[in-house]
Amino acid sequence: MPPRYLVIQCAALGHGLLESRGALDMAGLSFSPVDSVFPALTCPVQAGFRTASPPSSHGMMFNGAWLASLARPSFWEQSSRLVEGERIWSGFRAQGHTVGMLFWQQSLGEDVDVLLSPWPVHKHGGGLVDVTYSKPAGLYDHLCRTQKSRFRLMDYWGPLANRRSSRWIAGATAEIMGMDIAPDLLFTYLPHLDYALQKYAPGHRRCGRSLDELARLLTLLKKAAARHGYEVLVYGDYAIGPASQALFPTRLLLEKGLLATRRVGGQVYPNLHESAAFAVVDHEIAHVFLRDPKDEEKAFATLAVLSELSGNVTVTAGESLERLGMAHPNGGHILLTGRPGTWFAYPWWTDPGEAPDFAGHIDIHNKPGYDPCELFFGKHPFRIGTDPGRIRGTHGTVGPDRRAAWAATFDLPQEPRSLLDLSRGLKELLDRAEP
Repeated sequence: MPPRYLVIQCAALGHGLLESRGALDMAGLSFSPVDSVFPALTCPVQAGFRTASPPSSHGMMFNGAWLASLARPSFWEQSSRLVEGERIWSGFRAQGHTVGMLFWQQSLGEDVDVLLSPWPVHKHGGGLVDVTYSKPAGLYDHLCRTQKSRFRLMDYWGPLANRRSSRWIAGATAEIMGMDIAPDLLFTYLPHLDYALQKYAPGHRRCGRSLDELARLLTLLKKAAARHGYEVLVYGDYAIGPASQALFPTRLLLEKGLLATRRVGGQVYPNLHESAAFAVVDHEIAHVFLRDPKDEEKAFATLAVLSELSGNVTVTAGESLERLGMAHPNGGHILLTGRPGTWFAYPWWTDPGEAPDFAGHIDIHNKPGYDPCELFFGKHPFRIGTDPGRIRGTHGTVGPDRRAAWAATFDLPQEPRSLLDLSRGLKELLDRAEP
């Protein structure tokens, strides 16, 4: 019987973190360094791994999408159609093998046989119905019985995000490997380490406890995999570094007259239909979209404004985007990359009274930028924090001090230097599999 493969993506599992904690040998696995994908963000990395291609090919340039026809960004959309390109398992599945994907981004509608993904229903009067979608349809209810609990979104994101999210997913993954529907290739995701690193920074004791929990969960999954005939591949998607300074590029564009706004009941919202430029921020990178990239005067004006961030930011545009592998219609016309310790915050207002309604709430889809402040409670009940100074860890850039970690129970055709090499190596093994 040909081997089955369990692929475990561990959010924020950096090689430097393991090295600093003396944990390079963890859960019976020996971890090695590997370069992440640029930008080192969840969606670009996952899209890169499933297609073995860079963002310029698969089109996931950040943790969202720029909807040009609607003149707005939207974060954390789940449609698999957002990821362009052939999947590494296409030939494997065409030979009659099965594939499963648990809690990966952009997985709804994916060409797989087993699927789990949060898919809540947002109610008209506020709030939501916490629902997890499954394929086959009855799988989630079965897992709720075996795990003796439902998967909770509040454990997965927000001020209460914690290790219970990873525990539930790990338990569900172990259960699925023993079921009749167990796929030959199974992708899963353990998120909790990322929360501690963003809230407390890599050296904090709480990060150590989160790493210990990860070791326990990997041990559980490795034992379950051995029982059910699975080889195991574990990798981190990116490494988190300390955050010391937040920059506000959209606020700068507003001050210089390049961002248009509208006032609604005293609150200030962006008017992207009339704005010459707007920055979509995501951790250590920001995509700046121009209303009319052919308007050279406004383009040069925008570059001149953004140059005021020099010293803390690298500004990339034109042909340099192609050399960086970031030239794609879904990406910005100008790319900002923060220097070590620098990340980008989305607010454009300075007066708290002018903050839009969504600023104090968890609103991952409609905020025009990733907001790590959603990991904290605010001063008032049922509100999230709005102080960027509380963020202690960030990611997005790559380099020798930002390498991810990986380990496997099997040999790859070649030693990988990057996550894309890792994906290509797995694809080669899948393509060799007998029908």
